[in-house]
Amino acid sequence: MIIPIFASDYIREVMKKKTIMLMASALLMLTAPMSIMANDADRQGLEQQIDNREITISVEQSTLLVNNATGLTLEVVSLTGKQVAVVKIDSPAQRVELSVPKGCYIVKVGKVVRKIAIR
Repeated sequence: MIIPIFASDYIREVMKKKTIMLMASALLMLTAPMSIMANDADRQGLEQQIDNREITISVEQSTLLVNNATGLTLEVVSLTGKQVAVVKIDSPAQRVELSVPKGCYIVKVGKVVRKIAIR
């Protein structure tokens, strides 16, 4: 069977259109989840801004000074893994008096974790 030259041109044009439609459909399907992901990314960015406040923890004898952690919880854990204190931080610079025996402890405020020594 002989196919006229114009028929092969027609087939190429149809294939081009189908390819373009397929690419456009794929692009549309990819952009819908991206808009949802953008909202999640915005929310995570806000959480990260809150978490990136420079939280500082310093210790003087048995007193902890916690800065920039308002609204977070301070956890003190012994090296054996026992939780020895939990305190809600209510002010930008809060002093916390620990009544624990001398030794090393792990202190966590938000995502900040430090090892301290009570002397």
